[in-house]
Amino acid sequence: MTATATAADTVIVLDFETTGLSPDQGDRAIEIGAVKLVDGVLVDTFQQLMNPGKRIDYFIENYTGITNSMLKTAPPCSDVMGEFADFIHGFNLVAHNASFDGRFLDAELRRIKRQQRSEFACSMLIARRIYPDSPNHKLGTLVEYKQLPNDGVFHRALADSQMTAHLWLAMLDDIKASHAFERLPFNMMQALARTAKATVPRFLQGEASKL
Repeated sequence: MTATATAADTVIVLDFETTGLSPDQGDRAIEIGAVKLVDGVLVDTFQQLMNPGKRIDYFIENYTGITNSMLKTAPPCSDVMGEFADFIHGFNLVAHNASFDGRFLDAELRRIKRQQRSEFACSMLIARRIYPDSPNHKLGTLVEYKQLPNDGVFHRALADSQMTAHLWLAMLDDIKASHAFERLPFNMMQALARTAKATVPRFLQGEASKL
C-alpha cells in the first residue's frame, strides 16, 4: 500500500443493502455501492445489484426499493463480489456503521474464497466524537446537519456511499481546520473512533503535535 493510500482522504467508501441484519443468520447482500476517493477527489464508483439466490421479504423491498423482480435478472453474488474484491484491492475502507458492512463484506468474500486485507474505519463512530451536537448520528441526520450534497435517495447502496463520502471528507476538513492538521493519516481516524468522547480534544491535540 502506497503512502497516498495510507492517507485518510484516499479510501473506498462502501455500503451494502442486504436481506437482513446478520450473515451469520443466513442473510445475504443484494446490492453493493462504493466510491473511490484519491486525495479527496472522487475518481471512480462501483454499483451492482446481486441475486442472493432467494426471495427477499416485503419489508426489505419497501425499505430499499429493491424488488424481487429486479434481483431476478441480477448477476449472482459470487460474480459481483469477485469484481468488487478487485475494485477495493490496495485501499482502506470506510462505511457508516462499519461493523455491519464489514461483516457482510467478509461473509460474501469467504463464499468465493477471497479475502480482503484492507483496514476499516467507521464514519458513524467518528461523527459521534466530532459532532456531539447532532440530534443523532444516522446518515440522513448527519447529511442534514452538515448540509451535505444529496439527491434525496436513501437506502440504496451507491447513494448512501456517496453521502458517506461527503460526510467523511467534511469530517476530515473540520478536524484539519480545528487542529491545524495538513493531512490526516487513516490509522489516526481509526484511533479517533475508539477514543472516549471526553478525551477527543486532547487526543487530536496530541496527534497534531506529532505531525
